[in-house]
This record gives sequence, C-alpha cells and structure tokens, in this order.
Amino acid sequence: MEITWWGHATCTVADSDVRVLTDPLFARRLAHLRRRRGGTPPPDAARADVVLVSHLHADHLHVPSLARLAPGTRLLVPRGAPRAVPGLRRLGQLRITEMAPGDTATVGDLVVRAVPARHDGRRLPVGPHRAPALGYVVEGEAKTYFAGDTGLFDSMPAEVGPVDVALLPVGGWGPYLGEEHLDARRAAQALARLAPRSAVPVHYGTYWPIGMDAVRPHEFHAPGDEFVRQAAEYAPQVAVHKLGHGEGVRLEVAR
Repeated sequence: MEITWWGHATCTVADSDVRVLTDPLFARRLAHLRRRRGGTPPPDAARADVVLVSHLHADHLHVPSLARLAPGTRLLVPRGAPRAVPGLRRLGQLRITEMAPGDTATVGDLVVRAVPARHDGRRLPVGPHRAPALGYVVEGEAKTYFAGDTGLFDSMPAEVGPVDVALLPVGGWGPYLGEEHLDARRAAQALARLAPRSAVPVHYGTYWPIGMDAVRPHEFHAPGDEFVRQAAEYAPQVAVHKLGHGEGVRLEVAR
C-alpha cells in the first residue's frame, strides 16, 4: 500500500486497488489562511474512489475542493453534515454517506470504519448544528488509521483497535493549539498507545494566518521534526515517515 501527503490533513491512501482521499483541501488560500509551503496539489490528487471527511471545520470540509471530485465519487461525512453545511447538498454528483462512530462502509475490497475523535464538530465555533468529529480506520491489505483532528483520549486504543499505519496530526494552522489537538508530543504519546508499525505526521507546515509569519514561527516549521524526535522516545519501535508535500511512501504489509 502507498500513502501520499498533499499537505495539511490531505492524503491519498492506495490500498487494494482503491484510492482513499482524506480531508481534501486544494486551495491556495482559505479565509485568513494562505498556503506557505508546498504547491497546490495537481489535478490527479483529486482522483479517488472514496473520500473521508473527518469533521466540519472549513479546513477539513472544504466544499470547493470537494466539487473537484469526479461524479459518482463516494463521500463519507459526519452524520448531520449536509444539514449543517448547505454547500454539501449542492454536490449532487457525489454519493454522500453520513457516518457516526462505529458505522462502516464498504468500498471495493476496503472496509472503512468511523471512530471517535476528541474535537469540536461544529462548522463554526458558534454554529448551531453539531456533528461528530471522526477518525477513520481503513482496512484492506493494511489497517490505516486517519485521525482527522483530535486530542489525546484514554479510549483511543480501544476505539481505534490494532492498526498497521497511523496518519496523525502533529500541529495546526496557528501559533497555539488547544487540548483538542495533537501536538508533536501528544501525537507521539498516541503512537505509543496505538503501537502501529508505521506512522506519517500530517496537519502541519502547510497553512498559516496571513500577516503572522513572525508569530511563533517554530509552530509552523518544527512539528514534523519534533514528532520524529518525540516518537523515537515514546515509541521507538514505530517507523516514522516524514514526507514532503506531494511525496509518497510505499509500505510493506505484514501477512
């Protein structure tokens, strides 16, 4: 199986001849954020058999990016997302399935299972409509955990279950992270609890608020390397693959 990181939380997971795309965000600019590292992903990045949306925040559920998907693409979203995000209802060319923790969907030879995440699921901080924030476990030749956006929580190993690969957020798009996010250290602690064979850090070093380049710049530049360092301390048995934007890694699957 192969994983390609396009930036932020957007990855392609190719497993069992199925292409899985996570939280697609192809914009050069989103509101007050601009893409500071990595070019805009090429058109081929939008090619997918199934797309996973972890939660309703605009940097994870980005309607213009979803509109680039081919007609008939399967789209898994948190339960209640079409009601909370009217733009989703206009994407009639996509096959939308609403998911809650514990729900599964079959795509080709893959089974995708929604798992809980510790994160605010509202579209806006004051949005009236709530939807669960999710992670997903993609099971084919390998079991791959895409965490979406989440804090560390005690039931993570039980809810996620044994996995081969973990795609973990290690930073954010601003100078400060709250408890409902994983930073490099908390992501390494999650790695120790989950004990996968391999890990790929995501959700860092891509977008940053306009005009804030000089505000805590290490929070933009450092999380990937810091995660590698922390993972070596907390989970030395895990192979960490720190990818550049648009870079992929092919992983052998134990049988």
